[in-house]
Amino acid sequence: MEKVRREQIDTDLLELGERKLHRPQRVAVSRQGMIATAHYRATEAGEEMLAAGGNAVDAAVAAAFALGVCEPAASGLGGQTMMLIHLAEPRRTFALDGSSRAPNRATPESLSKADRRRGYKAVTVPSTPAVLHYALTTHGKLKIPRVLEPATRLAEEGYEVSLLQYLLTRREVKHLRERSAAQFFLREGVRPYLAGATFRQPVLATTLRRLATQGVEDFYQGEIAEKIHADLEANGGLLHKDDLAQIPQPIERKPVTGRFEGCRVFTFPPPGAGQTLIEMLNVYQQLKPSHRDFDTPEGAVILAETIRRAFLDRQDRPFDPSFFPQVTGERMLKEDYAQLVARQIARRIRTAGDTTHLSVMDSAGNIVALTQSIERLYGACVATPGLGFLYNNYMSAFEYEDISHPYHMRPNASPWASVAPTIVFRGRRPRLALGSPGSDRITSSIFQVLVRLQNMSPLAAVDAPRLHCSLGGKVSLESTRIRDDIPTALKRHGYEIDQRDPYSFYLGCVQLVAREGDEFVGVADPRRDGSAAGPKA
Repeated sequence: MEKVRREQIDTDLLELGERKLHRPQRVAVSRQGMIATAHYRATEAGEEMLAAGGNAVDAAVAAAFALGVCEPAASGLGGQTMMLIHLAEPRRTFALDGSSRAPNRATPESLSKADRRRGYKAVTVPSTPAVLHYALTTHGKLKIPRVLEPATRLAEEGYEVSLLQYLLTRREVKHLRERSAAQFFLREGVRPYLAGATFRQPVLATTLRRLATQGVEDFYQGEIAEKIHADLEANGGLLHKDDLAQIPQPIERKPVTGRFEGCRVFTFPPPGAGQTLIEMLNVYQQLKPSHRDFDTPEGAVILAETIRRAFLDRQDRPFDPSFFPQVTGERMLKEDYAQLVARQIARRIRTAGDTTHLSVMDSAGNIVALTQSIERLYGACVATPGLGFLYNNYMSAFEYEDISHPYHMRPNASPWASVAPTIVFRGRRPRLALGSPGSDRITSSIFQVLVRLQNMSPLAAVDAPRLHCSLGGKVSLESTRIRDDIPTALKRHGYEIDQRDPYSFYLGCVQLVAREGDEFVGVADPRRDGSAAGPKA
């Protein structure tokens, strides 16, 4: 978004005139439950379910379907969904691994680099409908037609295009114009919808109504599946109806856990990135107090190196939970290893896709942290006439060179994932749930919020400036909101500086809900269009 040409934006904004855009409620309090999502209309969908007697799972599923309508660049029916769930009765916490799958006809030789990024060959088996349906029917209280009502209304009646959606569409307009998504997501198939415009999706509304009446199975084995097959086959796609017929039901997995400042942290296991988050937290706890303040030059350098080292370790220890009972990955979670890394970082300092997230708690103590995506911004940039949703481009998320790599591209394989939906307990009492979109910035965003929560309010911790360090040593940071000597210190230690907007879309979007006494507090990250809300007595 930051790279969109300023003069292009200004030209379109002249058409907008003085129209006032909606300003979402970023922080909320309720005694009846709480939800925070990356779009305020999805938050309204989840709050509606809580007010109707639904539980946290009902609210999460309704909001997730709604996000696919009002945040189409980030998620939708054509993507994948991962969930971390805590059930109060029976008391247990578990992950739902909703990984998509490569088509059975996919081989490394069948895709060029361009094929993997956009177009019909980039598409893997969508898992979002299957995962949301499984969660709802297994752990929810409401039925699928009721839960789909808000998303269907949003598609039929429309919603206000935000400035962020306009900017993101402007950034990808060339790729949308070249492909079948243009007819659905561009004005007259050519230009982005302006901020403030009402964006309606009647074709998608029809698809959602069919899911409500015919069941999610129709997406994989019925009329919707036939339409998907016909479109992809006609356009050279690798995904066919026999791939869809093997419905990608989610797999329940044991969360990755760790200790942090007297709390127990539960986060997402492989293929997600929870191990990376736990390693960051472990390393932080081994640092001396003078290194723990991210708002000082020394603390910022330590932070950058901690993030970079954790990602190097994840790169070195890929792990497929379905096929490799790996032991070496557990080393990342050990305290003695964190001590070693902390010492190495201190010595070094002395010498030198897109995605969406929602978090929800209900009054009974159930919790959901859900992250879903169509991989890169606007996914594969293709959509089937008669269905109206974007397909993912998860074929770009496989390893193509190293045949021994557990995420090497092969038929029916699952791609890498960077998700880390997280739930934190103090003793046996749930304290908070949070997560973020942002590809490899997900864990670094969550890590910084968790650390700042030790001495900040939830709103301040989410609002605070962030940075991220890539494997190559590039530090992206919200430079105008930090001390001006921090970039200098980072450069002095060999880092490349990448200055971002004050509230950068690039640096994640944390959605947080917390239990504070008898109240629930929700915070939606100001970096996107989210809001927090809970039912009022």
